[in-house]
Amino acid sequence: MPLARSLSVTSLSGLEEWDEEFDLEDAVLFEIAWEVANKVGGIYTVIQTKARLTAEEWGENYFLVGPYVESNVRTQVELIEPTNPVLKRTIDKMNSSGCKVYFGRWLIEGSPYVVLIDVAFTAWSLDSWKRELWDLCDIGVPWFDREANDAVLFGFLTAWLLGEVTQSEEPPHIVAHFHEWLAGLGLVLCRHRKLPIATIFTTHATLLGRYLCAGSVDFYNKLADFNVDKEAGDRQIYHRYCLERAAAHCAHVFTTVSQITAIEAEYLLKRAPDIVTPNGLNVKKFSAVHEFQNLHAQSKNRIQEFVRGHFYGHLDFNLDKTLFLFIAGRYEFSNKGADIFLEALARLNYLLRVNHSDVTVIAFFIMPARTNNFNVETLKGQAVRKQLWDTAQTVKERFGKKLYESLLVGQLPDVSKILDKEDFTIMKRAIFATQRQCQPPICTHNMLEDSGDPILNCVRRIGLFNSSADRVKIIFHPEFLSSTSPLLPMDYEEFVRGCHLGVFPSYYEPWGYTPAECTVMGIPSISTNLSGFGCFMEEHIADPSAYGIYILDRRYRGVDESCNQLTSFLFQFCKQSRRQRIIQRNRTERLSELLDWRYLGRYYISARHMALAKAFPDTYMYDLHKPTSTSGFRYPRPASVPPSPALSRHSSPRHSEAEDNDEDERYDEDVEAEKDRVNILSTGHNQNYFPGLKKAHVKTPSTEVQ
Repeated sequence: MPLARSLSVTSLSGLEEWDEEFDLEDAVLFEIAWEVANKVGGIYTVIQTKARLTAEEWGENYFLVGPYVESNVRTQVELIEPTNPVLKRTIDKMNSSGCKVYFGRWLIEGSPYVVLIDVAFTAWSLDSWKRELWDLCDIGVPWFDREANDAVLFGFLTAWLLGEVTQSEEPPHIVAHFHEWLAGLGLVLCRHRKLPIATIFTTHATLLGRYLCAGSVDFYNKLADFNVDKEAGDRQIYHRYCLERAAAHCAHVFTTVSQITAIEAEYLLKRAPDIVTPNGLNVKKFSAVHEFQNLHAQSKNRIQEFVRGHFYGHLDFNLDKTLFLFIAGRYEFSNKGADIFLEALARLNYLLRVNHSDVTVIAFFIMPARTNNFNVETLKGQAVRKQLWDTAQTVKERFGKKLYESLLVGQLPDVSKILDKEDFTIMKRAIFATQRQCQPPICTHNMLEDSGDPILNCVRRIGLFNSSADRVKIIFHPEFLSSTSPLLPMDYEEFVRGCHLGVFPSYYEPWGYTPAECTVMGIPSISTNLSGFGCFMEEHIADPSAYGIYILDRRYRGVDESCNQLTSFLFQFCKQSRRQRIIQRNRTERLSELLDWRYLGRYYISARHMALAKAFPDTYMYDLHKPTSTSGFRYPRPASVPPSPALSRHSSPRHSEAEDNDEDERYDEDVEAEKDRVNILSTGHNQNYFPGLKKAHVKTPSTEVQ
């Protein structure tokens, strides 16, 4: 589903159109990944969102290859007969040889063709294929590693499929793009069998990198010192590491999703990527100019309703001066930066208290963990809130009826008579129902391992228990958000739109879709210079914080220094007025086109062209001065009014209302956007966006491509 953004009147594009042309009439693209029509990780988002743009480029010659999972196919795939005669013969031959291969359309944007292989149906070949893998590559896969067994089956079946396609009378020029180690074996087999295929391998995060960071090592400072074979062996993933490394070295073109992952791959996989291919999103434009601001207000109101119930009996803070912060993603306590976020919240709580701030911060932790069910106290809070609402509606109806009758007879109402004793009794009973002997809960669910949970243990250590004296409150929601939830009935996108700031101080984050989604929805975010997204924004934006993109330094600072910097970011954000936050959200949303696949998809296009030129040098030629990184275009500092509280007239949050009502400083979004657009165009058009990326030549004499 595309993420929506406002009309281009707020766009600061300045990005040049890309007119790279390649003759694809006689070429076919196969994109192979375990996540095709199979949502098991973040790569699913990459494949799914990129499909529309790729299908527009390749048309009927684009095929996605993935595993057949019946539950997914029933809801996501329309099974049809293959339209391509070569592919139809291939699938029929494989099915007659003891395989089960399905063909259909994936029901997502672009409706790409999918070839789905039932790996379980061919499990009888596992032992013989493992033996062949050992004979060819000296890679042994242990019997107990089910995921690696699936990778072996999927790899051999994929190579079988591609091999059959190349056996046709006039085989097309095939580009096979493999994602991650689970699909990588197919690439290795294609190269070993010398199939005439241009191959690309993309690693979205190295296996060893994930395991090392999960072990709390000083990863980035010791990259050059790791004995990779020993480290992989110690973690019992040596066979997986070998598959990943072999795929990286066998590919014609090797890519990663960010500069930080490129450095990691060079040390751990021993090959520098040929090109960096950042991850994008499908950005849909609204028809109304400021619709995303309206959606923010609507979603914020729904979060406020949940907060009213969660904090019933202790609702002694002003919701209009309450900021909603959140962190979301896999429950990797240190890798995702939840540890320093909690520590920074404790320090922020101290700063807000000693400065007598009237701002309250509620920090949501949306990270799935093992639970029994919803917390009874949390559900009770929502029931009490609903009961209070029903009571207020009942009294309002009784009051309205008496007021109406009084006005009908031409008399001003006597308030003391309109609200009788029964009304006061109903209201008093409702008030007594809100009395609470305990603090509002931290966790919305009953945790299965409460005593060993990292977030809850850290909360106990820093002492943030949602007391009245605390200016920072914490809500841990250990489950993915859903609109069908009886507790917080909101989809993730709705929830993000209602928050004020996303906080993602990750230590290990190869790309970072969560801050990217925040940006597209106009929500400021904090990421780090160890995340692909943070590095990408630092490359493209002269002053990221002015656009609501705060980059935390976790590469060249110690943990305590990074925590202090994060606290400073949070405290400065709390000091912004409502008007300054609106300006900043507008600026953040303007960066959407920078993260759109319409822009970022060109790096994948370049990788495919490079692979074709390397595999078929007699037919295709690619300029050797290829773009190896995303550097080039750079947003200048904004020319419009600055949102930073340090540069504004008032620096204390207590002046918010005064600023909001200051007619002399009325903010006109169209005027400010035009200032920034002119500023960017005048700066950006003097730059060469993609040095070395020239128009490709077709049907040229043979040229050796190194």
